[in-house]
Order: sequence, then structure tokens, then C-alpha cells
Amino acid sequence: MVKFPAFPFPLNSPDDDKPQEECGVFGIFSDPDAAAHTALGLHALQHRGQEAAGVVSCDGENFHTHKGLGHVHRVFRPEAGVPGLPGSMAIGHVRYSTSGDTALRNVQPLYADLACGGIALAHNGNLTNALTLRHQLVQQGCIFQSTSDTEVIIQLMARSRKASVEDRLIDALSQVEGAFSLVVMTADTLIGVRDPHGFRPLVLGSHGDATLFASETCALDIISAEYVRDIEPGEMVVINRTGLRSMRPFPTVGRRFCIFEYIYFARPDSVCEGLSVYDMRKKIGMELAREAPVVADVVVPVPDSGIPAALGYAQESGIPFELGIIRNHYVGRTFIQPTQKTRDIGVRRKHNANRLYLEGKRVVLVDDSIVRGTTSTKIVDMVRQAGAAEVHLRISSPPTAHPCYFGIDTPEREKLLAARFDVPGMARILGVDSLAFISVDGLYRAAGQPGRDNHNPGFCDACFTGDYASKLTDLATPDTLRVVSRLNEHRRSI
Repeated sequence: MVKFPAFPFPLNSPDDDKPQEECGVFGIFSDPDAAAHTALGLHALQHRGQEAAGVVSCDGENFHTHKGLGHVHRVFRPEAGVPGLPGSMAIGHVRYSTSGDTALRNVQPLYADLACGGIALAHNGNLTNALTLRHQLVQQGCIFQSTSDTEVIIQLMARSRKASVEDRLIDALSQVEGAFSLVVMTADTLIGVRDPHGFRPLVLGSHGDATLFASETCALDIISAEYVRDIEPGEMVVINRTGLRSMRPFPTVGRRFCIFEYIYFARPDSVCEGLSVYDMRKKIGMELAREAPVVADVVVPVPDSGIPAALGYAQESGIPFELGIIRNHYVGRTFIQPTQKTRDIGVRRKHNANRLYLEGKRVVLVDDSIVRGTTSTKIVDMVRQAGAAEVHLRISSPPTAHPCYFGIDTPEREKLLAARFDVPGMARILGVDSLAFISVDGLYRAAGQPGRDNHNPGFCDACFTGDYASKLTDLATPDTLRVVSRLNEHRRSI
């Protein structure tokens, strides 16, 4: 048996080897079942955040809040309905803590009483100057109740001298950098807004007399709402009893929608920026087969996110597709375990080899990404133990060599496998006979473009190219590094 080099990073949770979900938002106006429909929308967006969920409703005068840690079905138990959330307006949020710790005080939507009235806000994305702004605001006397970057927006709104909520929101967002797709609710208005680059998704829908915002179209489908259109980058849509208004209050910059939404994050039954996610993933697989062919007996996806790309690879290559790995869908999120033995069980709790379709076969194993490489190593080992003659790993994204700062929780660069090793080096560490990633140009071709336009890419692909479209102020400010250190110390103490 070939002996491969020791893995360079600790082998902890299988979830460590994927970029973690960011957040999902939902908002609805003029619906008698606003809170219930919002909770259903959050169910459909559960894949975007699994640590906490919350809903804030408004009956025209008072705001009502229910939120908690855990999955949506635990926070909003079916047998209990949606407790104490009356009103025809509501916004909701599912969260993965890309910014701030996992604590109830960070669970969104956030609510505050401002001089212009009550406001609730839910945020998908990450602000790249939040710590810098936070430091400045604290020096000016602001008191923060959370460690979330979203509260910076509320604090900026509170200090704004503008008269209306809309103008205060514009004033606040004009000072922040990075990614934001927001739903904001006042006593009589619902607002949806995207940052000028459009990093994170946000769509507009309708349901009878009701109007909706959601991170993805799958959240509209669950309540039989109609998709109207995407909120455009830099657009603010205001909905109240006088109707719907659209405005463009921010400077125009290049569109940079996150291309990783198509690769991994968005649900395959969603449509993002006019492209079917499922269709896009199949086309990526087809392009990958053209770029990195191999003589093999079977194409096997790493479930579930690798399935559409593997179907595309099989279709283009003519190699049979089989479910050579079966996923256990009744296993929740896995966590760091105290011993190496229980760590090794982690992957097998989620995945099991289907030996009949692997034994003696030359296997093309298709997955969506490699981050640390921990799970890939274990899955390759599992496939080999099932008797595979050869294992050829094909990845439907380019090498992830740079961290994301716009709402995806990726590790520091030194922990990214592709930042430490070239492709042959990664292949040796992962224990595969060959390894290939789709090229950046191939990814763009799958999206219907001739390749990447380096002057105007059209997508955010910074995790592959290191080309960050927005400033990274917090990384460049010495004062911010001290603030980060103090915040980390505070988080560890609670």
C-alpha cells in the first residue's frame, strides 16, 4: 500500500472542510400570516445558516420578537406555531456566525428604538470596515450590545442627523464597506437593499397582496409566492401602503455577485441572477470533464453538493454515474471531538461507501471544493477501503487559496490547503491518483461567458484569485487589530 505524507492540519470536524454558510434573510409586507410565512421562508433558507434563527413582526404600532439558537424547527416548533408574533409585516434571519460569536445577543433580526422610531434589521453579508467603525463609535460614546458587525449599521443610523429612516439608512450604508443584503422593517415600511457590488443575493417576490424579499427563490417557492426579479446591486426598494419605490442612492460600481453561490451555497432549486443553480452546477461538471478528462469506470459524487457537477461530468465524459457514496441525512452538524478515534468516526456518520459500485473500479470522485482538505482525505480513504482500484478527484471550483471577507466563513489563508501546496502536492496529501480543479476561465464559461474578463470580471471570485472588489480596511488598520484582539478575549470569557 502506498504511504502518503501526514496531513499538515488537525483533522477535526468534517464541516471544517467546507466554507461555512453565511446567512439568509426574509421579509414580507401586507400579509395576515406574516410571521408564519416568514418562519416557512427561513425553513427553506436553513442551508444558509444553522446556528440561530429569529423573526420580528410588527402590527403597525408594536414590534414582537422571537429568536433562539438552533435550527428553525427548534426555534419555531411546529406544534407551537409562531408564538406571540402578530402583525402583517415580519422579517426573519437564519445565521451562521461569520462575524461575532454564537450567542443569543447576536441572533438577528436586531431591533432598536431610534429617534425616528423603532427599526428591525436582518443582514446577509460581512462588512470589511466594521471593526474600524466600531472602534470609532465606541470612542464617541456608543455602547454596543452585541459583537455582530450588523449592529454597526444600527449605531450609524442612530447617530445620523437625517430625518427619515430611509435617509438614515442610506447615510449609514454610505459609510460601510463590504457586503450587505438587508431587509429592514419600521412600523409601516419594509425595505430591501443590496450593496453596490451585489455580493450576496436578494430577490423580490409577490404573494397575493403581499410583497416579499428573500435571499433565494426557494424561499418564495415554499409559500407559493411568485418571483418578480432580483434586487439590483446598489438598489434600495421601499414598500409601504403607498406602493413600491425603487431608488439608487449609492455610487455605481462593477457587479460582483459571489460565484460560490453557484458552486456550493445556494440551493440547487434556486435561481440566482437569472441562472438556475442546478443547471449551472451541471455545466460546471461538463466543463470540468472537458478540461480534466480521465480514463475511468464510474463517476461518483460526494453528496449532496457534488451531485449536479458529477452528473454533468458523467454526461460529458460518457462515464456511468453511480451513487458510490451514500449520505446519512439524519445526522446534524458535527463538532470537534475529544479523541482522534471519535474524530475519525465523524465522516462515517455522514457518508458511507456503496461498495458494490466502488470495488475494483477506477473512480472519478467529484466534489465542489477543498478548503482544509480534512474531509476529502477521509472520503478518499473510505473509497479506497471499499476496494477502488484508482481514485481520481475532480473539483468543481478552482483551488480555494484566499479567505473570503464578504460573508463566507473561510479559515485564515495559512490553513487553506491550496495556499500551502500546488496541485501535485495536494494530490499526494489527499492520497489520490490524480487531482484536477476547474479553471477560473472554465467557471466563467459555465456561466455563459467566454472566460474571465480581468478588467470587469462580473463575479466575485476573490477566494480563487485574490482579487477583492471591496476595500479590506479592517485588515490594514493597526488600531483594528487591537480591537480584534480585545473582542476575541471578550468572546472567550463569555
